[in-house]
Amino acid sequence: MVHMNVEIEFKTKIDQSKYETLIEAFSLEGNVFKQTNYYFDTDQLELNQQSMVLRIRQKRETYKLTLKSQSEHGAYEYHILLDQDQANDMIKNGFKTKDYFEQIDFFVKFQTSLDNFRASTPYESGTLFLDYNEYCGLTDYEIEFEADHFETGLQTWNKILSKFQITFQQTKRKSERALMCIIRP
Repeated sequence: MVHMNVEIEFKTKIDQSKYETLIEAFSLEGNVFKQTNYYFDTDQLELNQQSMVLRIRQKRETYKLTLKSQSEHGAYEYHILLDQDQANDMIKNGFKTKDYFEQIDFFVKFQTSLDNFRASTPYESGTLFLDYNEYCGLTDYEIEFEADHFETGLQTWNKILSKFQITFQQTKRKSERALMCIIRP
């Protein structure tokens, strides 16, 4: 069964010391968990070129297939829960997107993965995430804020940046950063 939601998120890169400061400020030291994102695309990275992300996220023993499609004020997300055998088969052999999502029709293969060490906490009218990511031998850090409404989310986001003296830095989606490691000349 496919579930759909609209994700409204704000994010920026931060450095390791700011990440550690925020983890401590929100008492999240014991709340960090690992999830792995397995990214899929065609050999020509057609989904990425269309600002779509297709991934399987493994969080403990749970596997979720997600298709994200960007819009002006958020991303439409379509989710399907998988069992471990399905997920492993898709990672190993690829799959036809039409078998899961009627709106796209490609044969996709596993391209790359990203390990995300995430801590989260409710914050005002949304959820605050602190992420430490490892992919392609690289490490980066970011802060994200997810909200239900764009305008109130943006106001809260700006307060967070000000309160914690965070300079906004435009950042690419995790999938784009991970896929940059495999982009062919």
